[in-house]
Amino acid sequence: MLKPVENSGYRLLHEGTLTLAEIERNGIRVNRKYLKKVMWKIRRTIAEETEKLKKDEIGVLWKKIYGNKTKFGSRHQLSYILFEKIKIPNPNRTERGRFKADEDVLEGIDIPFVKRYIRIEKLKKILNTYLSGIWREVDGEYIHPTFNLGNAATFRSTSNSPNFQNIPIRVPWIAKIIRSCFIPRPGRQLVEVDYGRIEVCGSTCYHKDPNMIRYLTDPTKDMHRDMAMKCFMLKKEEVDKTIRYCGKNMFVFPQFYGDFYIDCAKNLWNAIGRLKLCRPDGVSLYDHLREKGITSLGACEVGVEPKDGTFEKHIRRVEYDFWNNTFPTYMQWKKKWWNNYLRTGGFYLLTGFYIEGVYRRNEVINYPIQGTSFHFLLWSLIQIIREIKKRKMKTLIVGQIHDSIVADVPPDELSDYLGLAQEVMTEKIRKHWPWIIVPLEIEAEVCDIDRPWSEKRKYEGTF
Repeated sequence: MLKPVENSGYRLLHEGTLTLAEIERNGIRVNRKYLKKVMWKIRRTIAEETEKLKKDEIGVLWKKIYGNKTKFGSRHQLSYILFEKIKIPNPNRTERGRFKADEDVLEGIDIPFVKRYIRIEKLKKILNTYLSGIWREVDGEYIHPTFNLGNAATFRSTSNSPNFQNIPIRVPWIAKIIRSCFIPRPGRQLVEVDYGRIEVCGSTCYHKDPNMIRYLTDPTKDMHRDMAMKCFMLKKEEVDKTIRYCGKNMFVFPQFYGDFYIDCAKNLWNAIGRLKLCRPDGVSLYDHLREKGITSLGACEVGVEPKDGTFEKHIRRVEYDFWNNTFPTYMQWKKKWWNNYLRTGGFYLLTGFYIEGVYRRNEVINYPIQGTSFHFLLWSLIQIIREIKKRKMKTLIVGQIHDSIVADVPPDELSDYLGLAQEVMTEKIRKHWPWIIVPLEIEAEVCDIDRPWSEKRKYEGTF
């Protein structure tokens, strides 16, 4: 349970609720013609690809084994066909010893049947989870997603009808299909402004780790690049954008959110094959690691001691160094924060709230960071909308996604709006909350006039 314990917390809750209601009222415009056409096209593609799947020799075998009980959407049946009948190697198992057939496992299998299966499943999700949800909520030319403040224990916002905060971005072709549904009002531009590294900044306001502060204040330092170097045993110049992405999203952030070396090792190892990670000279990172004495992933099982020469043991060493040498103050804060919760049953947020109740250790450590980081955005939204009205601007805020703001902007107001966002989100907020001890940064992506959200590109001008 979260409750305001200071007047500042109450004001943020009250004014934030009114602000999100205004964003809901504004709504975001939908290209109904495109939406209807793309839904029809995806249904046809699913039907055609499913017929091809059934005629494939693996599909024929599947039907032969299961007969009338065949379900081409069943991961259990697929797992049996691929890993027990065809004998495709798969080291990933469930706690009960069954072969896993989740998306990460399937992505690593380079055969046409599996690739077609994955594509069909993704198309089904695009159609049934996202596009149908948008179509169901269209009112005229607009949807008016609801943004809530009372549903999450962290006071992070949630969204429904439809869930505007659940639009996928990691797979470009999927993001393009869905975001192409959203367009600006005639003659306008969609503009997305987001906080960079906001949860890292939010966490630093709590633990105050000196090394983290240096990473956030020294533009020559790059935490994600450095950790990718250690994980894959590379030199600085050998870390490209994709390898850095793996260091960031498969080691650094999982470690911050409470994961540990076993999952990190599996995800990083599998990414080498799935993303075809190589050194600049073209040598696969599998071969590169063999040159360094690492010959296999390892067992990656809880309670099983990692063996020498395995990637698992290497990542365990990297993890130990990460918390004991790179960010020891952060590590001590986590221990102290958790022990204090065990004594009191709750914890305070810097933004004037108190969270109490029964929570797991990771929740106790992550909730103040998630909540506080969203409060940065919420406070900024309140101030930006207030200033837009004061200046009699025609810009409308039409959506928010935890760390980003989506606006519908007349072209002649673009510069003024981005300048306003920069001032509020990076300068005024630090005057309002002096305990923000690291600089905050924003980035902007802008669509051309009358073009969909999917065509946003980085804004190259000055704020």
